[in-house]
Amino acid sequence: MKSQKITVLFVITIFFSNSIQAQGIFENAKNKVTNAIGKVSYKKLSKDPISTNFKDTNTDIDLEDNFGNEASFLSICEQQRNTENNYILHSGFYELESMSFCLKAGTYGPSEGDGYLYAPVLGKKEEIVIAILKNFEAHPEIPQRDVQLLLWAIIAKTKFTKLANPLKITATKLLTAEQILDLNNGILGFIPENAVQKATNNAPQTIKTVIEIENKMRGMFESGLSTYEEFEELAILGGSAPETNNLIKRGRWSLHPDGYYIRYFPNGYSKTRVQIYVPEDIDMVIYNGSDDIAVPANTGAQRLAQCNIPVKICSN
Repeated sequence: MKSQKITVLFVITIFFSNSIQAQGIFENAKNKVTNAIGKVSYKKLSKDPISTNFKDTNTDIDLEDNFGNEASFLSICEQQRNTENNYILHSGFYELESMSFCLKAGTYGPSEGDGYLYAPVLGKKEEIVIAILKNFEAHPEIPQRDVQLLLWAIIAKTKFTKLANPLKITATKLLTAEQILDLNNGILGFIPENAVQKATNNAPQTIKTVIEIENKMRGMFESGLSTYEEFEELAILGGSAPETNNLIKRGRWSLHPDGYYIRYFPNGYSKTRVQIYVPEDIDMVIYNGSDDIAVPANTGAQRLAQCNIPVKICSN
């Protein structure tokens, strides 16, 4: 108990204190980053806090794309939950139009024909991202946009100490003190554009674009002057992603490791219709969308984090 109090006090001191000592610590850290700019490498800039990508999906086809199109789907959010607030699903068809989130700034939004497959949340910040998505459900007072901004800040490797206070408060509602401290591990802060260009000189253009946009977002987060619309305009590329995989169509079923099937129908990046089929030979499965990412077959499109929160209020 004593150690927990010390940790919480440390977090409050670091992130909300206006003392000269705290300011001095932050300035020293800033100077160290500035002095090390010449050492910033492409590898460090391109490292993704959430590493889930298409290689983490299961591309086997066990069900035809039109399987279940004529089925009657039950609402997921009207199903029973267990003590950990996960949904209990028995054999049958289920669906939920839920809030979803962009997990890759500098990529294209979902287009009408994009196929998406299931993959788990992976990477050094997976625990933090899953916690944000799960705990968001218990805080209806937090706008979806604030959660998206917090996720973009994490994905862009932004210094937590540089975030605006409202976003820091959002984080304290959704994360533990230890998780907040961990947010500053592996971060970069804003880096001058010439240093970024030097480090990414020989990088593929798609990766270079993402790195440059993430760096601009870090600068925007640190200034605290940008609107959500400005972040969105920077994070979401206009048009459709170049086709890199035309074999996986919209509505493709993925086999989940727990034995059920799941497919995704994104509507923009902020909401996704999720459908689940639990085979008759499976008595029960436990579902929590916060553990899942809908991964595009076209790799230039956005990975979409899922959650359990319906876009429209359920009847129960």
